[in-house]
Amino acid sequence: MSVYPQLYEGKAKILYATDEPEVLLADFKDDATAFNAQKRGSITNKGKINCSISSQIFQQLEKKGIRTHYIDSPQPHQMRVKSVKIVPLEVVVRNIAAGSLCQQTGLPIGTVLKQPLVEFYYKNDGLGDPLLTRDRLLLLELATPEQVETIHNLALQVNEFLREFWQQCGITLVDFKLEFGLDSKQEILLADEISPDTCRLWNTGETDPNLRVMDKDRFRRDLGNVENAYQEVLQRVLKAVETNNLK
Repeated sequence: MSVYPQLYEGKAKILYATDEPEVLLADFKDDATAFNAQKRGSITNKGKINCSISSQIFQQLEKKGIRTHYIDSPQPHQMRVKSVKIVPLEVVVRNIAAGSLCQQTGLPIGTVLKQPLVEFYYKNDGLGDPLLTRDRLLLLELATPEQVETIHNLALQVNEFLREFWQQCGITLVDFKLEFGLDSKQEILLADEISPDTCRLWNTGETDPNLRVMDKDRFRRDLGNVENAYQEVLQRVLKAVETNNLK
């Protein structure tokens, strides 16, 4: 429990104010939701696992010159972050066809895309987070044309890093969701989290379509062993980070 005033509670995190105006405390929850919160549950230790994974990946991204809102992690389930105004967009990057892309296009699941696909969704639960064309995005003034271009380019840079990083972990990055925010200087920072909640991850060495799943699809599709899968991802991340640091 934080001693600071609560500012916001979302599906996966609670944000608190701190003594520093431009610093917030994110408390990662064990709550799990799917299908726009129509399915709800809890995953044991999910908050600690996702916070740890996100912290490690954010630090690796910072080393690559990609600025994030991450400051540090004072507790296993907590992350201190720079205060940003979230751009109301969910940015999805796809490398392999799965999920809604297959449902909406008829592409067979597992189809490797010729190049990464970047999609923008309106971050609005009331509307069901709809997929936006770039013209609709600009019509709604969710971001400026320059911000959209910057976010698009950053998403591709993050994807390039993550594909290689997850490969080091023996994991195939199928697709993932990013969020971005504007700091006090109106500069764009990578925000939110990068974890099995926001990435679709397949165990590279596993061919069974159910056993290979190492992400929140295990919860969405009632595949079981959700905590074990998340924990396995964390262990592989820590090993990859340690290996990279020793190089």
